[in-house]
Amino acid sequence: MKLMRILVLVALPLSCFAGSGCSFLEEVVNKTIDPQVSMDEYQNFLKPFSSGPESEQAIAELKQCFLSQSNETLHNAAAMMPMLYESRSCAAF
Repeated sequence: MKLMRILVLVALPLSCFAGSGCSFLEEVVNKTIDPQVSMDEYQNFLKPFSSGPESEQAIAELKQCFLSQSNETLHNAAAMMPMLYESRSCAAF
C-alpha cells in the first residue's frame, strides 16, 4: 500500500504538466491562435483532415476569425487553454 501511495505521489506532478493529453490538439489550437501563422500555412497544416472545399472554407473562416482579433484577445485565449485543460471537467480525461 505504501508503494502504491509513493507511485501516485511521483506520478501526480507528471500528470499536472500533461496539458490536454494530445499534443496535436494543442498544436492546432496554438496555430489557430497565433497571428503569425499565415492562412496558407494553417490550411496546409490541416489539409490532411479536410474532406473537400467546404471544410477548407470552414478552416479558412476559423483562422480568419482569430486573425481579426486584437493581440490582447489572442493572448487571453492562449492563457485560457491551460485553464481549460486543468479544469475539473477535463480532469477525467
